[in-house]
Amino acid sequence: MGNDPLPINANLAIPQSEIVERFVRASGAGGQNVNKVSTAVELRFDVAGSPSLPEPVRERLLARRDRRVTGDGVLVIDAQRFRTQERNREDARVRLVEFIAAGLAVPKRRIATKPTRGSKLRRLDAKSQRGQTKRGRSSSHWE
Repeated sequence: MGNDPLPINANLAIPQSEIVERFVRASGAGGQNVNKVSTAVELRFDVAGSPSLPEPVRERLLARRDRRVTGDGVLVIDAQRFRTQERNREDARVRLVEFIAAGLAVPKRRIATKPTRGSKLRRLDAKSQRGQTKRGRSSSHWE
């Protein structure tokens, strides 16, 4: 790993100094190993305060309703899928890259459209047809 930045895409990389990793004991199954080895990784990345993120990307990431982002704008990723610290560390970094990459995509502007005349007519025809069907079920029809 070293001290080289974490690449997100061709134009963006996150310096290691902005990523805080803490190794904790994993919960769940794992036998005696789980009680004595800190294999789970808690990765923290300050989205709100990161100087390496472009402003529009930061805004998109903070606007997402993601439970991993704290109120202060810090992304917390818990990785404990694997039994080794190194694999969990790698997993947490991959998930960080995916999260930031999701903020790079600029959402398409929605163009408001009006329903066509044909679609309005089809809708009204379907409504009157449904009304006919329901009217046909009434008890007064059978008397």
